[in-house]
Amino acid sequence: MDAPWVGRFLVLLLAAAAGFSAAAGGSGDDGWSMEVQAEVRGMDGYPVVLPCTFSHPQHSQHSLLQVMWRLGHGSAAAVLYRCTSRPGAAACEPDPQQDQRYRLEGNPREHDLSLRINGATLQDNGRYYCRVEVQGREHVSFENKMGTRLRVEAPPKILAVSVEGGGPAGFTAVCQVQGSPLPDIQWLGPDNLLEGSSPAPPLVLGSTGRYRTVSQLRDVQPGQRYICSASNPLGREQAALFVLRPRPPPPAAGPPPPLLLLLAATLGTKLVLLVGVGAWMVQGGALWGVGCWRK
Repeated sequence: MDAPWVGRFLVLLLAAAAGFSAAAGGSGDDGWSMEVQAEVRGMDGYPVVLPCTFSHPQHSQHSLLQVMWRLGHGSAAAVLYRCTSRPGAAACEPDPQQDQRYRLEGNPREHDLSLRINGATLQDNGRYYCRVEVQGREHVSFENKMGTRLRVEAPPKILAVSVEGGGPAGFTAVCQVQGSPLPDIQWLGPDNLLEGSSPAPPLVLGSTGRYRTVSQLRDVQPGQRYICSASNPLGREQAALFVLRPRPPPPAAGPPPPLLLLLAATLGTKLVLLVGVGAWMVQGGALWGVGCWRK
């Protein structure tokens, strides 16, 4: 056996081994494979689709399939969608208590497990996992371990604008904003852009804490108009704030004038006279009543 022929034989053998390894790694267990998208971006308030396709041995075409989508991995994972695809059925039947925000966009009989989320929100951000199970004599399941990262983005939304403080410390304007990416906040005043604005630490408000921030503007002056301007790559929103002047304190109560004292004395004398006459009338009436009863 000459050396060139041996070299060609070794190359073919290594190529065949490499091809077998790639097929085994791509197909998974027992001829299974699953393809998902590493990351999907969506907009707040709009539907989004998470693609997921799979392949399986032909003998499972006539088996009962169960499809499941989860948010997160491990013990903290939440099952968002589950349905059952029966042989010969046109659609995958979801659980009776299924949240209507989620529905299967694809058909499991056509190897498509894509999930549709209606009205995506910032709370939907996270990593999703699709899973398929074949019910039969041999219970087989397959799941992509990497999952799909969903990133929901939103333009800035000003949640509240208010004024705090007062007295010697002065007034502070506060602007609370939500958005993803986290918006940048600027304050505009009578002289346009103000230099005294300072961002406060982001608020931690439940699961939306990563997408909310607060900015404070110190030493705002009464009688002036200020504008909170929030922006990110998706847009800009502004809200105006007018700082009212504080009301002056009411005048201190002093001694009443002489005329009021005289009027009060006169009214008091009449009240005493009325009380005396009333008592006399009641007393006389009581005596007359007693006498009448004795007759």
